[in-house]
Amino acid sequence: MQTKPNESVIGIIGGSGIYEIDGLDNPRWITVTSACGEPSDQLLTGRLHGQAMAFLPRHGRGHKLPPSEVNYRANIDALKKIGVTDVISLSAVGSLKADLAPGTFVIVD
Repeated sequence: MQTKPNESVIGIIGGSGIYEIDGLDNPRWITVTSACGEPSDQLLTGRLHGQAMAFLPRHGRGHKLPPSEVNYRANIDALKKIGVTDVISLSAVGSLKADLAPGTFVIVD
Protein backbone atom coordinates (compact mmCIF):
# COMPACT_ATOMS: atom_id res chain seq x y z
CA MET A 1 0.00 0.00 0.00
CA GLN A 2 1.41 3.38 -0.98
CA THR A 3 1.26 5.95 1.78
CA LYS A 4 2.55 9.47 2.22
CA PRO A 5 5.12 10.31 4.92
CA ASN A 6 3.45 10.59 8.37
CA GLU A 7 0.08 9.59 6.89
CA SER A 8 -2.41 7.84 9.16
CA VAL A 9 -3.55 4.45 7.91
CA ILE A 10 -6.91 3.30 9.19
CA GLY A 11 -7.41 -0.38 9.92
CA ILE A 12 -10.97 -1.66 10.03
CA ILE A 13 -11.77 -5.06 11.51
CA GLY A 14 -15.18 -6.17 10.30
CA GLY A 15 -17.56 -8.12 12.48
CA SER A 16 -20.11 -10.74 11.48
CA GLY A 17 -21.63 -10.00 8.10
CA ILE A 18 -19.00 -7.41 7.12
CA TYR A 19 -16.65 -9.08 4.67
CA GLU A 20 -15.48 -6.24 2.40
CA ILE A 21 -15.58 -2.46 2.00
CA ASP A 22 -17.35 -1.03 -1.04
CA GLY A 23 -16.05 2.11 -2.71
CA LEU A 24 -12.31 1.58 -2.24
CA ASP A 25 -10.00 3.06 -4.85
CA ASN A 26 -7.40 0.53 -6.06
CA PRO A 27 -8.68 -2.33 -3.89
CA ARG A 28 -6.24 -5.20 -3.43
CA TRP A 29 -6.35 -8.30 -1.25
CA ILE A 30 -2.90 -9.01 0.18
CA THR A 31 -1.52 -11.87 2.26
CA VAL A 32 0.38 -10.84 5.39
CA THR A 33 2.24 -13.32 7.57
CA SER A 34 2.56 -12.98 11.31
CA ALA A 35 4.86 -14.50 13.91
CA CYS A 36 1.67 -14.92 15.98
CA GLY A 37 0.13 -17.36 13.48
CA GLU A 38 -2.33 -16.91 10.64
CA PRO A 39 -4.61 -13.83 10.50
CA SER A 40 -8.30 -14.47 9.91
CA ASP A 41 -8.01 -13.65 6.20
CA GLN A 42 -6.12 -11.57 3.69
CA LEU A 43 -6.21 -7.80 4.13
CA LEU A 44 -8.12 -5.61 1.69
CA THR A 45 -6.15 -2.43 1.10
CA GLY A 46 -6.93 0.75 -0.79
CA ARG A 47 -8.15 4.29 -0.30
CA LEU A 48 -11.59 5.44 0.75
CA HIS A 49 -12.25 9.09 -0.07
CA GLY A 50 -8.48 9.61 -0.19
CA GLN A 51 -7.78 7.95 3.18
CA ALA A 52 -5.36 5.00 3.17
CA MET A 53 -6.96 2.01 4.83
CA ALA A 54 -6.83 -1.74 5.33
CA PHE A 55 -9.79 -3.99 6.05
CA LEU A 56 -9.72 -7.38 7.76
CA PRO A 57 -12.81 -9.60 8.05
CA ARG A 58 -12.55 -10.82 11.68
CA HIS A 59 -14.18 -14.20 11.00
CA GLY A 60 -12.79 -14.54 7.46
CA ARG A 61 -14.77 -13.98 4.28
CA GLY A 62 -17.91 -16.06 4.48
CA HIS A 63 -17.66 -16.28 8.30
CA LYS A 64 -15.33 -19.31 8.33
CA LEU A 65 -14.02 -18.85 11.89
CA PRO A 66 -16.03 -19.05 15.11
CA PRO A 67 -15.01 -16.52 17.81
CA SER A 68 -12.92 -19.13 19.65
CA GLU A 69 -10.71 -19.63 16.57
CA VAL A 70 -10.04 -15.98 15.71
CA ASN A 71 -6.33 -15.27 16.15
CA TYR A 72 -6.63 -11.72 17.49
CA ARG A 73 -2.89 -11.28 17.99
CA ALA A 74 -2.11 -12.30 14.40
CA ASN A 75 -4.84 -9.95 13.13
CA ILE A 76 -3.41 -6.92 14.96
CA ASP A 77 0.16 -7.88 14.05
CA ALA A 78 -0.75 -8.16 10.34
CA LEU A 79 -2.37 -4.71 10.38
CA LYS A 80 0.67 -3.24 12.15
CA LYS A 81 3.06 -4.85 9.66
CA ILE A 82 1.48 -3.02 6.74
CA GLY A 83 1.57 0.35 8.50
CA VAL A 84 -1.86 0.69 10.11
CA THR A 85 -1.75 3.45 12.72
CA ASP A 86 -5.35 3.45 14.00
CA VAL A 87 -7.88 0.59 14.31
CA ILE A 88 -11.67 0.64 14.22
CA SER A 89 -13.27 -2.66 15.15
CA LEU A 90 -16.91 -3.23 14.22
CA SER A 91 -19.05 -5.72 16.06
CA ALA A 92 -22.67 -6.73 16.37
CA VAL A 93 -23.82 -8.19 19.68
CA GLY A 94 -27.02 -8.57 21.62
CA SER A 95 -27.91 -7.09 24.98
CA LEU A 96 -29.54 -8.40 28.12
CA LYS A 97 -30.79 -4.93 29.05
CA ALA A 98 -34.42 -4.16 28.22
CA ASP A 99 -33.62 -0.46 27.66
CA LEU A 100 -31.17 -1.38 24.84
CA ALA A 101 -33.63 -2.54 22.19
CA PRO A 102 -32.52 -4.02 18.82
CA GLY A 103 -31.11 -1.28 16.61
CA THR A 104 -29.60 0.68 19.52
CA PHE A 105 -26.11 1.96 18.70
CA VAL A 106 -23.61 1.87 21.58
CA ILE A 107 -20.03 3.16 21.64
CA VAL A 108 -17.80 1.53 24.21
CA ASP A 109 -14.99 3.66 25.60
